[in-house]
Amino acid sequence: MDLGLQQKTALVLGAGGGLGGAIARTLAAEGANVVVADINLEAAQSTVSAIGGSGGKATALEWDLGDLGAIGGHIEGVNRAFGPVDILVNITGGPPPTPIMGQSEALWHKHFNAMVLSVISITDAVLPEMRARKWGRIITSTSSGVVAPIPNLGISNSLRMALVGWSKTLAREVGPDGVTANVVVPGRIATNRITFLDEQKATREGREVAAVVNESVGSIPMGRYGDPQEYADAIAFLASERAGYITGTVLRVDGGMIQSI
Repeated sequence: MDLGLQQKTALVLGAGGGLGGAIARTLAAEGANVVVADINLEAAQSTVSAIGGSGGKATALEWDLGDLGAIGGHIEGVNRAFGPVDILVNITGGPPPTPIMGQSEALWHKHFNAMVLSVISITDAVLPEMRARKWGRIITSTSSGVVAPIPNLGISNSLRMALVGWSKTLAREVGPDGVTANVVVPGRIATNRITFLDEQKATREGREVAAVVNESVGSIPMGRYGDPQEYADAIAFLASERAGYITGTVLRVDGGMIQSI
């Protein structure tokens, strides 16, 4: 299947990580020119090297999503490298595991800026060109906590839910211009973040990490954690020409883990 991504410009945030890296590599393999953005420049460059080694085209960009004042300059850099953004994949880092109660205002402000306001502001910055060209894809990766809140991830559950309401509203506003906006919800995908959360839970509950992992896997009908490539493939389809009539959705890539309809 030709996804129609040849020479499209894709900006992938958090692309030095497990999910973002897989997405960046997959879009590049489909012919897109990819800007690999991450707070960790070394990690971003590693993704770029992998893309280049497979014949793709990419460039690395050091980007701290908490620095809202840097957005304009970064978008100008993307435009100079590959031209206006056609595909924006919003991935932000997660906050530390915490209860919802008793967290400081400073902590809420820090993660609101990095996880919510950054996504909204970056999207606003790339939308004018998308709307003018009558084509664009806004894809926002969140968490299964937006469907079924995850214990001890109070900040994440709350802030990522805000992005669901924002994306749904945005989809209606930009649909007439040929731009789609969708949310993708990962279940337990095998990344460093999931390993960290499993380890934190094991420490908190005084259990072995293997026991925590086995319990988690037991709650997934597919009987395993997902592969980042499986998540990336779903996002690549949403980014494609073939997905032009899919907008305002929340797509779960969770192996059936979330029990609600």
